[in-house]
Amino acid sequence: MIKNYGNTFVKWRESSLDVWAEFTEHKFVNGLKNGTLEDEAFLRYLRQDYIFLLNFSRAWALAIVKTDNLQEMRMAANLVNALLNEELQLHVKICQEKGISEDELQKTAELPENMAYTRYVLEAGFSGSFLDLMASLAPCVMGYGEIGAKLKEEKTSEKYSEWINTYSGCDYQNLCSELGKVIDNALKSRIGDNYEQSEQWKKLIKHFRQATILEGKFWEMGLHGE
Repeated sequence: MIKNYGNTFVKWRESSLDVWAEFTEHKFVNGLKNGTLEDEAFLRYLRQDYIFLLNFSRAWALAIVKTDNLQEMRMAANLVNALLNEELQLHVKICQEKGISEDELQKTAELPENMAYTRYVLEAGFSGSFLDLMASLAPCVMGYGEIGAKLKEEKTSEKYSEWINTYSGCDYQNLCSELGKVIDNALKSRIGDNYEQSEQWKKLIKHFRQATILEGKFWEMGLHGE
């Protein structure tokens, strides 16, 4: 299932189909679909993802610094708002229902897989360009959109419907589509219409692929811990 998240996303996805499948069809994802994912694994994932989203918000804030394009600034600002005021609150709500307070969430020890992923993305932003940052951020944003939409259609259990509904919902799907348009325009404005022939394109594919690999490892961390 390829959602309409822009031309660049389709090309990046096709360049990394093997690891993309490992990420989007992971055992963790199947457990969300059929309700067999154990509560312990889901809560471990949520606690780590809470920390992840804090760092991911910093990466999107960095994107504002990396551009002087108003549309790109607005997109990055919208992502920061969505992460801090919507996605994080889903994590807080579910964890509170399981007896885990937000204070406890904030004190969660960051596991190595989590740290490796967020530091990779932040380093791509600090040392690279706006495009480097977009290629590193896209697998998470658009991957969750694709997973959410697929699980909405295929789920055989209601156990994780709240999580699924967040990422399959219109707001999140529209956000993915808008981000895709911004990335398409950013490539053309910075490199030109023939951006696939550039050396920078190869670097962007490398970032997308590595971030996708790290997404798969994040699911593994959720299942098994360290």
